[in-house]
Amino acid sequence: MTIPVPSAAPGGTHRTGEIWGGFAAMLVALPSAIAFGLLIYSPLGPAYAAVGAMAGILGTIAIGIVASIFGGTPRLISAPCAPAAAVMSALVLELLTHTTSKAEGGLQPDHILLLLTLVAVLAGGLQFLFGAIGGGRLIKYIPYPVVAGYLSGVGVLIFLSQVPKLFGLPKGTVLWAGLTSPESWKIPSLVVGIATMVVMVLASKITRAVPAPILGLLGGIITYFGLGATYPEMLTLSGNSLVIGPISGAGGNIVSAFVERWTAISGLTLADLHLILIPALTLAVLLSIDTLKTCVVIDALTRSRSNSNRELIGQGLGNLASAFTGGMPGAGQMGATLVNINSGGKTRLSSILEGVFALGAFALFGGLVAWVPIAGLAGILIVVAYRMVDPNIFHLLRQKSTTFDFIVVAAVVVTAVAYNLIAAAGVGLGLAILLFLREQIRGSVVRRKSYGNHTFSKKRRLPEETAVLEQKGDQTTICQLQGSLFFGTTDQLFTELEADLKTRKYVILDMRRVQSVDFTATHLLDQIEARLAERKGTLIFSALPPNLPTGQDLQTYFDQVGLVKPTRNVKIFDELDDALEWTEDRILEEAGLLQAEQETPLNLSEINLLKGFDVDTLGALASCVEERSYETGQKVFKHGDQGDEIYLIRRGTVRIVLPLAGGRQHHLVTFGRGDFFGDMAFIDYAVRSADAVACAPTDIYIISRARFDKVATDHPLLDKKVFWRLARSLAIRLRQTDAELRALEES
Repeated sequence: MTIPVPSAAPGGTHRTGEIWGGFAAMLVALPSAIAFGLLIYSPLGPAYAAVGAMAGILGTIAIGIVASIFGGTPRLISAPCAPAAAVMSALVLELLTHTTSKAEGGLQPDHILLLLTLVAVLAGGLQFLFGAIGGGRLIKYIPYPVVAGYLSGVGVLIFLSQVPKLFGLPKGTVLWAGLTSPESWKIPSLVVGIATMVVMVLASKITRAVPAPILGLLGGIITYFGLGATYPEMLTLSGNSLVIGPISGAGGNIVSAFVERWTAISGLTLADLHLILIPALTLAVLLSIDTLKTCVVIDALTRSRSNSNRELIGQGLGNLASAFTGGMPGAGQMGATLVNINSGGKTRLSSILEGVFALGAFALFGGLVAWVPIAGLAGILIVVAYRMVDPNIFHLLRQKSTTFDFIVVAAVVVTAVAYNLIAAAGVGLGLAILLFLREQIRGSVVRRKSYGNHTFSKKRRLPEETAVLEQKGDQTTICQLQGSLFFGTTDQLFTELEADLKTRKYVILDMRRVQSVDFTATHLLDQIEARLAERKGTLIFSALPPNLPTGQDLQTYFDQVGLVKPTRNVKIFDELDDALEWTEDRILEEAGLLQAEQETPLNLSEINLLKGFDVDTLGALASCVEERSYETGQKVFKHGDQGDEIYLIRRGTVRIVLPLAGGRQHHLVTFGRGDFFGDMAFIDYAVRSADAVACAPTDIYIISRARFDKVATDHPLLDKKVFWRLARSLAIRLRQTDAELRALEES
């Protein structure tokens, strides 16, 4: 959808744009609000049609002003809407059925009016609560198929409820029986309704200066009075069922009727509250979704960001104000909002003016509302209902993967039509849970899987050690997990690991991206540990999140369920690298190559880089070597230091870490006894790119490039031998890095 946003308000001034935007939005919102009011109250009888029209008008005024003042979205137009009309009209029909099911007494129309008011009050209060507790973000997460199904169901219900009014069928006539009995049709009503729909549909092709509902309603009114020449009774207001009639209460003044409605509150019972509680909750959620959906569109069009929680607070206050003044509830309206934006509205002033203009229109032209044809309003609602049904839902049938989404939409629509919107809300909630489970199960819980002969720890091994790890490292399986480990994904995880449990000795589960773990998943992990223990293997966890989004402490939970008892073959490490290093040490230990950090310091000839050099070469190197010792945690050098030395480790280990912003560090690599580091500065004379920290008591040979160059002048082959060895060692390191990157991309 592409909606042009004007760069300047009509008339060339900001204030003019606000005024014109609010006025144009009122022209869209007010006729629809009157129609929605009729939809709710007309089932109570012809005498209540005017009460419905008044409820729509008052709702437009109250919500338009109050919600705009306290809301969090400039430009948003709030007014009575189709979802509110559908929910409340369905409630009216249910209450009327409830009345007739009783042998005596029961609910009278005036009592139903009170219950409708209380539903609006509760819905507004719940919306305010949603916003106050930060629920604005959560409501956005209701799956689109559920929302689409609900709104489409609302559209179908509105369509079915307005067709009898379009044909002028007598009250109580079964729809299909009335449609198949042309003698029961009222031709003037049908002609007025069709004329309204035709003009409304074609309005956008004729002009965009005047909103389509206004043109449609004008077309219907002109047609109505044109038919008056043929049907003189249409020009009489008294007893005329084709028009709204005088705006007054059922048998009295509208103000006195409203006062009587509130004074009847003392007669409420717990049974009454039970009848309205679920409809009020449904209405609050649906109106909130409808509003936030419109806010998302506004943000996209205007490149702004609305405050969803504040908006729900504003909507709740607006609906409370509407209820206390006798109006119907509403939400942020897409159509009126887009008209406001395109007409120059830029701030909440245009939204407030929409309600002010509605008040002015009622004060000046309220008497003319009596002559608005009911069939014309029915025509407007039928077009609105048609546009509420998203045609794109049928595209879901084209792909097998989205067929279930279509089933969700269809199920909600069928439930809404066959039963009611309350039942549809329950079905939608249940299907939303199924959609969530489907997405959790459809996505793989294993983000990446690799083996220890392709993925190595950051501890740099000597060539003979690397050769062993490349040959026997496949004893280790590394699985990086993601998402939720629960009853729906446990079988997937077990299937992924089943073959490895028969052949591998170590299984590392990297848990850093896990969102939740339930008891079923814990039981599966227990089974995996038991299978490994049979082969003297070990289950290893790394990066257990201390606090999952659910608030669960995973290590504490594993302790509580007995998964990490000392008697179990389970290990836990803070980082994946630590877990990999542990498994590598076990493999090297079995091969007799594991070196203890406290062993005797190596001589120069035992350093791997210099092995095999002749006595003269070693003697030349010894003349430029300096010996140093470092305690655990002491820095050998730090990031940014100047230096040209290469470091040969005689004893101990050194970790290379990269300092990051905020005091954080990234572990690059660990070098052990017999290895070397610092080669980059030795080659290019540049500053140190990282920190080098002793991980244990460490002894080091240090060769300065400056001293090395001086010695090399007297020993011409020295630099060639050393740099050839250095190049070969670096090439081996790069090849190992290439292998790890390839395994990472292919996993």
